Amino acid sequence: MRSVQPEQAVQLYLSHLRVERNLAENTLAAYGRDLGRFVEFLEARGVGDVAAVGPAEIAAHLAALARQGLAASSQSRARSAVRTLFRFLTDELRLARNPADEVEAPRPWRRLPDYLTLDEVDRLLAAPDASTVRGLRDAAMLEVLYATGLRVSELVGLRLAHLDLEVGYVSVLGKGSKERIVPLGEVALERLRTYLDAARPVLTRGHPSAFLFPGRRPGAPLTRQGFWRLLGRYARATGIARAVSPHKLRHSFATHLLERGADLRSVQLMLGHADLSTTQIYTHVNRERLRRLHARFHPRSRVGGDRETS
Repeated sequence: MRSVQPEQAVQLYLSHLRVERNLAENTLAAYGRDLGRFVEFLEARGVGDVAAVGPAEIAAHLAALARQGLAASSQSRARSAVRTLFRFLTDELRLARNPADEVEAPRPWRRLPDYLTLDEVDRLLAAPDASTVRGLRDAAMLEVLYATGLRVSELVGLRLAHLDLEVGYVSVLGKGSKERIVPLGEVALERLRTYLDAARPVLTRGHPSAFLFPGRRPGAPLTRQGFWRLLGRYARATGIARAVSPHKLRHSFATHLLERGADLRSVQLMLGHADLSTTQIYTHVNRERLRRLHARFHPRSRVGGDRETS
């Protein structure tokens, strides 16, 4: 087998991806960045032949990326790029094995969800001016978002047919076209009734629309960007000192439910998560709640604390 320098091997592989696989330019650029870092690492260690690369070199490269502060997800992507490179090289250069297969992928670290406090939510939901048509619409949208934990795309895509004001729920078509039923709660129902009676007929301007929250174009819904803008405007007006996104309200919905004793499975169903493991990012709430309960009620939680006598 002929000797091939790492840079030559990467260029050969990128050419294969461009010509044979017809990958998009953005994808090629991402491969180029990840593999370019790998080439620089090998050159710094004096490795001049890809046949000399083993699991130890790849593991050391990933460890160096971690020390540089690269996120675990980015480390996994870098490992994947190296693994597919050597998968190509085992066929092209008849390498004996793929050394990347022997390197364990780093576990992605999932950040705890950032959510609003109850006081912040109360201020945000009270911000719209209920004396105006748009204020009534905005109040209804904000209340529905917090009451249901919908994704912003699900919120703006709601249709009148999805709403059942008598029973008090909304049916949502979520990811993968999966339908779920989510309760609305009394306050959200009240805001919706007021909006439907006093504001929506004005906003449709006589044009028929199937959407619960119509936009400027006849028959079209309010856009996600439009809702982002109005949410940001209300957050700034109420003095919330950090960025507020629709997803942060979704996190707040889940967190506040769990703080008050809702079970994880029910929250999973309302959020529309296909897998319970996705919802388990919120278990920090349950852990904190248990810690507080233990500190409050366990007889030996506090040194010198009162204990029941029998």
